[in-house]
Amino acid sequence: MDLHLLGWNAHWRALFEPYLSQSLVPGRVIAEHRDAYRIEIESGERAGALAGRLRHDAERRSELPAVGDFVAVRLPGPNVPAGDGPAIVEAVLPRRTAFVRRMAGRRSDDQVIAANIDTVFVMTGLDHDFNVRRVERYLAAVWESGASPVVLLNKADLCEDVDRRVGELRTVAIGVEVLVISALTAERVDAVAAYMSPGVTAGIVGSSGVGKSTLLNRLLGREAQAIREVRAHDSRGRHTTTHRELFVVPDGGLVIDTPGMREFTLSDADDGVDAVFADIDGLSANCRFADCAHRGEPGCAVREAIGRGEIGADRLAAYEKLIKEMRYAESRGDRTAEAERKRQGRIGAKAIRRMKQDG
Repeated sequence: MDLHLLGWNAHWRALFEPYLSQSLVPGRVIAEHRDAYRIEIESGERAGALAGRLRHDAERRSELPAVGDFVAVRLPGPNVPAGDGPAIVEAVLPRRTAFVRRMAGRRSDDQVIAANIDTVFVMTGLDHDFNVRRVERYLAAVWESGASPVVLLNKADLCEDVDRRVGELRTVAIGVEVLVISALTAERVDAVAAYMSPGVTAGIVGSSGVGKSTLLNRLLGREAQAIREVRAHDSRGRHTTTHRELFVVPDGGLVIDTPGMREFTLSDADDGVDAVFADIDGLSANCRFADCAHRGEPGCAVREAIGRGEIGADRLAAYEKLIKEMRYAESRGDRTAEAERKRQGRIGAKAIRRMKQDG
């Protein structure tokens, strides 16, 4: 495939130039599933594997390739039949943008959901899935990524009070386009497709059962992803999409589909949170005290705005919750890094003792 259809341009050629002398070729990661990769290069799609040095040198999972990354790969030798053998990823080109979340569980690490995306469609349903607080969380991650967000309110065919839902969303999606669509009936899917153009990469994120796969199939004009029914009583769905994958839209552009995420924890997203809560951030500048915590201090502009009904107390609570969550994640990251340094120190000390014993 012509890499220009996958977004390859002068920017990426300049970044790749140091690898030309190493007999490497450029490619883009188009699928990832449990550390297995599919990579598109000029000669076609290949299975991908990580070079040992790349895996060893990566201090965090987020430094390894993700869907959307442009990479420098080494192809099998001339004695290997064409199309056989994996393309070995030697390096990941510096990302323009990266949509990231904190990995679930005890492990303190970041997971890159999609790289080098221009627009992220934050998709929520107009059924039981509708959740303003979840949208705030997604928007913070999108703004932090460097991409531009668009909110998609899907399942318009199932909602009797669309205007009220849109009004609720607009109070948190400040400066963000909000589109009401029905992926099932194709209502206003053309408005989504308008964001697609040659070389532009979009991503679709949202919870399970929200309709991401249905929308993708509409954009592609084919059944690329399987679709499952959601439970009627709570609109929850199973993970139809089980891995991240990049698709080429027939009329131009690219879209990355992602599995539904039941848990979405923010990583380091201070700027993203400030962008989502621009109203609170702006009011804070007028507080009497620079370190005002908005907990009843005299001259608190935020509390005064709540008293006047300009913003809701629940919005301030959501802001404080995200800030607290990020600070906790940062402290866990510091403790994890310190534990890893100590572990490596113990490994080194044992190796030295063995060397001395071996004489």
